[in-house]
Amino acid sequence: MRFGPGLLITAAFIGPGTITTASLAGANFGFSLLWVLLFAVVATIILQGMAAKLGLATGQGLAESLRSQLPEGIPRYLSTFLVVSAIGIGSAAYEAGNLTGAALGLNAIFSGSVQGWALLLATIAALLLYSGKHNMLEKVLMGLVILMSIVFITTMFLSRPDPAALLSGLFTPQIPDGALTTLLALIGTTIVPYNLFLHASVMAKRNTADWQKDLTSMNMDNSLSIGLGGLITLAIVATASATFYGNALAGSPNNAASMANQLEPLLGSAAQAFFATGLFAAGLTSAITAPLAGAYAVCGMLGWSTDMRSRPFRLVLLSILLCGVIGAGLSMSPLAIILFAQATNGVLLPVIALYLLWLMNRKALLAEHINGNLANLAGTIVVLFLCALSGYKLWSLL
Repeated sequence: MRFGPGLLITAAFIGPGTITTASLAGANFGFSLLWVLLFAVVATIILQGMAAKLGLATGQGLAESLRSQLPEGIPRYLSTFLVVSAIGIGSAAYEAGNLTGAALGLNAIFSGSVQGWALLLATIAALLLYSGKHNMLEKVLMGLVILMSIVFITTMFLSRPDPAALLSGLFTPQIPDGALTTLLALIGTTIVPYNLFLHASVMAKRNTADWQKDLTSMNMDNSLSIGLGGLITLAIVATASATFYGNALAGSPNNAASMANQLEPLLGSAAQAFFATGLFAAGLTSAITAPLAGAYAVCGMLGWSTDMRSRPFRLVLLSILLCGVIGAGLSMSPLAIILFAQATNGVLLPVIALYLLWLMNRKALLAEHINGNLANLAGTIVVLFLCALSGYKLWSLL
């Protein structure tokens, strides 16, 4: 068994937004929201497994399947508008945060201009994506995910979190006062809607002689890769909890520098460079995968080619990257924007999940490969929970 396309999903959802959200969750609420992370990881495995199976069985991405199955007229127009605006434009918005996060990491190590680093990183991402080589992308992203894992898991062990409190947080559901936005953001930064489009499209490109064998391998890869991503997020929450929660003198982790400063007693003078390396790796992985996911979603829904070497696909890729560079160049504080975007993601997610669950029960599309009863039960529980959280959040705002 080796890691495969599932690692793209880990690379995509562990970005600056995850570091920000997980740090705030740990610093402000300790371990009390870890149960939400556990749910989010299990739900991600379930939903991404469905998306990957859809791509493998049909040879189509999620967007292409939606376009082929939705009736013509208003339903298709509305769905196209939703996907293009929420996923395409959303990917461009996230790209600014991804590039800024990675640039801040490099700036903390080598100094220089954040805008200059962001432009360089966007150029690197553009060259990798423009090559159209999935295998090369997987190898680059695997190296960056391993680097992230080493940094954040090491800092967790060095911060020595309380094991009993950690386990209690994982298995005792509770919502502290003022935690709802952070709770939704923690879900939104783990179960990312555009990753469903990315996973289905990547699996659709795979030519396989043994469908069932490839499905088994895909399920193992999916569980291991997303489980690793969950462990990285847990490590960030635990580190922030151990260094900030209940420590009035520590303040709040407003940026990577403040987190690194609190780690100096553990890591010494290397704290800044160590944490900045993790931030750089997280930002670059998401800066590569966000344009890819956005391009698959937009091109699929508009009926354009989803070949990575096609002109429309490359045009969407470069447009998302350009928006990211412009956003990073505005020097806006990413903290509030990232948290708001992740919470919005959590509200949008039930709609995309419902689309996926509907497709997975379409015999006209999947024939004998439709969802079984167990998969439908698990998917329904996830969707109902997400709808309840999103509905409560909207009601509280009104």
